[in-house]
Amino acid sequence: MSGKQRRNLIRILVASAMMVALHFAPVQGLLRFALYLVPYLVVGYDILVKAVKGLVRRRPFDECLLMAVATTGAMALAVYEDGDYAEGIAVMLFYQVGEWFQSYAVGKSRRSVSALMDIRPDHANVERDGRLERVDPEDVPVGTVITVLAGERVPIDGVVVEGSSSLNASALTGESLPRDVAPGDGVVSGCVNGGGVLRVRTTKEFGRSTVSRILELVEDAGSRKSRSEAFISRFARVYTPAVVISALLLALLPPLVRAAAMGLEPAWGSWVYRALTFLVVSCPCALVISIPLSFFAGIGGAGREGVLVKGSNHLEALSRTRTVVFDKTGTLTKGVFEVTAVHPESLDERGLLHLAAHVERYSTHPVGNSLRRAYPDEADDCSVEDVQEVPGQGVRARVNGRTVCVGNPAMMESVGAAWHPCNRHGTIIHVAIDGEYAGHVVIADVVKPSAREAVAELRRAGVRRTVMLTGDDRGTADLVARELGLDEAWGGLLPADKVARVEALIEEGRGGKLAFVGDGINDAPVLARADVGIAMGAMGSDAAIEAADVVLMDDDPLKIAKAIRISRRCLGIVRQNIAFAIGVKLLCLALGALGYANMWFAVFADVGVMVLAVLNAMRALFVRNL
Repeated sequence: MSGKQRRNLIRILVASAMMVALHFAPVQGLLRFALYLVPYLVVGYDILVKAVKGLVRRRPFDECLLMAVATTGAMALAVYEDGDYAEGIAVMLFYQVGEWFQSYAVGKSRRSVSALMDIRPDHANVERDGRLERVDPEDVPVGTVITVLAGERVPIDGVVVEGSSSLNASALTGESLPRDVAPGDGVVSGCVNGGGVLRVRTTKEFGRSTVSRILELVEDAGSRKSRSEAFISRFARVYTPAVVISALLLALLPPLVRAAAMGLEPAWGSWVYRALTFLVVSCPCALVISIPLSFFAGIGGAGREGVLVKGSNHLEALSRTRTVVFDKTGTLTKGVFEVTAVHPESLDERGLLHLAAHVERYSTHPVGNSLRRAYPDEADDCSVEDVQEVPGQGVRARVNGRTVCVGNPAMMESVGAAWHPCNRHGTIIHVAIDGEYAGHVVIADVVKPSAREAVAELRRAGVRRTVMLTGDDRGTADLVARELGLDEAWGGLLPADKVARVEALIEEGRGGKLAFVGDGINDAPVLARADVGIAMGAMGSDAAIEAADVVLMDDDPLKIAKAIRISRRCLGIVRQNIAFAIGVKLLCLALGALGYANMWFAVFADVGVMVLAVLNAMRALFVRNL
């Protein structure tokens, strides 16, 4: 609870205690009015000040003016009729109770989002003259080796060059399981080093690191309003002056008609009381407060699960998504080539990998990296000499006195090896020993473990169509699509082709929104063109993250379905609050105008509806089990 919330709660309790005490005090006349005026001012002075400021600044038509006019009018009527001062004070008191609940709810929701601010590292450790020196992360250039001690947050994105540990990325991804890292593994800023000392070579400036991008997204999210919020803002600007004018007419016209046309007593007091009740009932607090709060809570709940939504307008669009289009590499697949099959001819699998890894030992090509990862035990007694890279074919070397060639069919034909094709999709690496064919190794991009389940979850979440667009050949695209259960796959596409295909899919959408999921620089145009752009945030490119509307901080496609469920639940809560608030308001306004509702009833219509709507909005925060 903040200091302001604590002070307001004390004011409410003091005013309530004074009202109870005055109820039993044997005083009458002006002294009674003066005593009741004290709790009224204690609990409502800030509302009166805001109402006056609104008049001075020519922005009078808000709930503060309605409360000020209604309660001061009720107090004036009580003086005129020597009636019950408790009514006017109670209206202000219960209004402040509602405001306190609203403030508490907003604070709780804001804390769930601003907790992300705790991930900002305040220093980086740079070794200088044999000592670790703390420096501002913004002053660390790309390529600097920094030291991350146990318990510290990684300040800047980079690659581990020394040490091994486990990283806790829960603040970024919402997942509590740590991730083990070793030399060569990439690390992102904001993760907590849970174990040993790590030396990390930075790959980005601090301002472009993951943690900085997250904070920018959080800070910008509140500035983008949904259609529902824009409707409420327009509604309040028209609604408030309309009810003030209606209340004024209700106080003046019926008494004048009674006196002029019917020859009866005007009954000013009765009609002014009805007008004041009408004003109290008419306060649009429930709508004006609960709708933005619902979206803010929804964005906060999604953020805690590792899904950053850049604004409530994107949350609303996400709730209407019916088609999800995926990029392949880095989105549905790991984007890292691995050995997926070994087909030996004259050796066993281990022997074939052994020779291929030795020959590719000095190659910087991704194929060489894949072979070395598949056979990490290179440090043996084998002699590797005369390594030659043959452009367009592969690599040749002498291993223990034997000539080993590793490459494509052109290399096999150049040495007279009788190679044969493979029915597996991927890059086929052929191996020959002294001109005789020894077998081949299949290297392919590996599907993410959660990709198939992610597609199935999207169907359960109401997505009607799943599509994959990729620059890979059509055969590879079809193979991945069948493996994951996608509806369609399009291969051999350039970035411009992806944009054209997405535009065609949007035209075929028939009312539903289209979301595109990608991670690379080449995906940025499509992310910007889609109704909802979803980027992979951990290892995705800066361009993709900038162009996207939603960012998945752990690159897990399984989070897409969860994000859609969160958005739909949030929009459901918004619609519930709109229907409930407007329905109750219209009913109570009619009852107040006809004289069937007194000021106490008006208190429920205003404050009660607001409290219930705010409590309902807070449900958008709780998304763990969606």
